[in-house]
Amino acid sequence: MGNEEELLVQRISEICDSISKLPSLSPSEEVDNLFTELVHLCIPVIPLDVVKLSSDVQAMRSKLIKLCGEAEGLLESHYSDVLTSFDNPLDHLSLFPYYSNYLKLSHLEYSLLSRYVTNPPARVAFVGSGPLPLSSVVLAARHMQEAELHNYDLDATANARARRLVQGDPGMAARMAFHTEDVLAVTHALRGYDVVFLAALVGIGHDDKIRVVDHLARHMAPGALLVARSADGARAFLYPVVEPADLKGFEVLTVHHPADEVINSVIVARKPQGGHAAGAAAVARPCKYCEMMQGFHHFGHGSMMEEVALEELPS
Repeated sequence: MGNEEELLVQRISEICDSISKLPSLSPSEEVDNLFTELVHLCIPVIPLDVVKLSSDVQAMRSKLIKLCGEAEGLLESHYSDVLTSFDNPLDHLSLFPYYSNYLKLSHLEYSLLSRYVTNPPARVAFVGSGPLPLSSVVLAARHMQEAELHNYDLDATANARARRLVQGDPGMAARMAFHTEDVLAVTHALRGYDVVFLAALVGIGHDDKIRVVDHLARHMAPGALLVARSADGARAFLYPVVEPADLKGFEVLTVHHPADEVINSVIVARKPQGGHAAGAAAVARPCKYCEMMQGFHHFGHGSMMEEVALEELPS
């Protein structure tokens, strides 16, 4: 690890220590300032492999991801309550400070997904939707305007907030369902979805993430697509990493690492028609026509993402 990386990790560790000493992670000036600095430190593309860091740094990183998850949940709950004070909360989503990031991330995910579907998805699941389900709302409003979106979260209070958010728009509310369930307990219903989105903070620990992925591989319908969020480089101090090799039981189609303020990497994978595949998976490529059509998707940031194209994944 070079000097630049050492200084980065040192400062991230200091911020983690400061965050852990706060009496509350609810939105406040102090909380906002610390997390804003943390995000700004982690966004630049730095060739940092977190897996190779020391055990002490790994422990700090695990702690920090949990703190980020807690703070994110409190921030989303706060803004969900703010938005539901309006007659139609969906008209005021831009009040959420990271709304533009969700617009870009959802655009990116749908653009990648559209390479591998022949018909628009009719039934979609989002696992880990939270109290402010912006990903589902943006997908439903802008990209999947005919689809049903089924949102899964462990927290009944989060789902209650999410329902209130969409109830002011009857058309949106009719296409959005909220389920208070652990996805590991969902079996037959998973076979009914054309696409399953897996939020970054579902399965914070690596073993937990693998259990979720393995469960989805067993119970999703053959041919259904998985869109999993991950993180790369220093951004892995904010969110868990999902490696393509972790997606056993799926055929990995593409991996993208954004290079702008959108933090999450995106992996698109397909459950093989033959069922739950084991071992290595090849990365499929879209046809040339699809690649040309993707040229019409422009994110306004030049070369926004790096695509990792792997000919063959290790078993």
